[in-house]
Amino acid sequence: MKKTAASRPNPSISPRMEIKQYLSDRKRLLEDKLDSLMLAVEGPFSSHIEAMRYSLFAGGKRIRPILCLASAEAVTSDQTLRDEALIIGCALECIHTYSLIHDDLPAMDDDQLRRGKPTNHMLHGEAGAILAGDGLLTFAFELLARPAAAISTTTQVKIIRLVAEAAGPLGMVGGQALDIAGENSSYPFEHLQTIHRSKTGALIRCAVQAGALAGGARHEQMEQLTSYGEAIGLAFQIVDDLLDATSTTEVLGKSAGSDKIRGKATYPAFFGIEKTRNLARNAVEQATQALAGFDAPAAPLVQLAEYIYARTH
Repeated sequence: MKKTAASRPNPSISPRMEIKQYLSDRKRLLEDKLDSLMLAVEGPFSSHIEAMRYSLFAGGKRIRPILCLASAEAVTSDQTLRDEALIIGCALECIHTYSLIHDDLPAMDDDQLRRGKPTNHMLHGEAGAILAGDGLLTFAFELLARPAAAISTTTQVKIIRLVAEAAGPLGMVGGQALDIAGENSSYPFEHLQTIHRSKTGALIRCAVQAGALAGGARHEQMEQLTSYGEAIGLAFQIVDDLLDATSTTEVLGKSAGSDKIRGKATYPAFFGIEKTRNLARNAVEQATQALAGFDAPAAPLVQLAEYIYARTH
């Protein structure tokens, strides 16, 4: 039987690469850069900076900055441009970490565990945690606005605006607002899609787009990578919904089953476990197909899509 486009692998990208090694190498690269860029715990603001660093270096997969870097690598071999993407990725990780700190607060999800460790407010108090998140968010834009010799001012401003939109009231923050407002209430599936696209998907899509912009992607490449980012952002959140419903607190490093306890609408709540798995797989296939025509340097993006589907935490 003839294979359909959805099931046919992309012939121009070799699927054989060691994704675990790639993730390990890029994570180490990113964390070294983060450590060199992040403020030191010293001076009159030392307690505040310590709270910022606590969550920023508490572990995590670093998926967003790695996607940013992989996207740049897919469109350029210029190391100076890839270095710009590395700094942008560090800024994105600061924004992601701020969102987790605030997400865990008693006023929101009221979680006591994150990445297997006490949440920020459990150690630094609610006020300290709020300010640590605020500090990381604003520090991220300080990184994005630094003098950049390798990319044009126009491109830099585009990236800053892209990140601001993804993290703001029509992106991640707006999605969180919708998520909280919708607890213990019923709403159509289309509303859940809006929450997922904004709360989680927007910053993941932005990571891919920002890396592509830093790498000097052509218009067609930008469109393809945007489609990839949208699909992989959806896949990530669907898998998150699955893991919350099927895994354990010990494996996740955070409270399992919290979505059901808080009365949140999720993909498993709408479709059940097996159909949700199929929908996640479909999103991964859409992401992979979006890369048709890319060469071997885009292989990490293909494998990252599979990793996001198969992850256990």
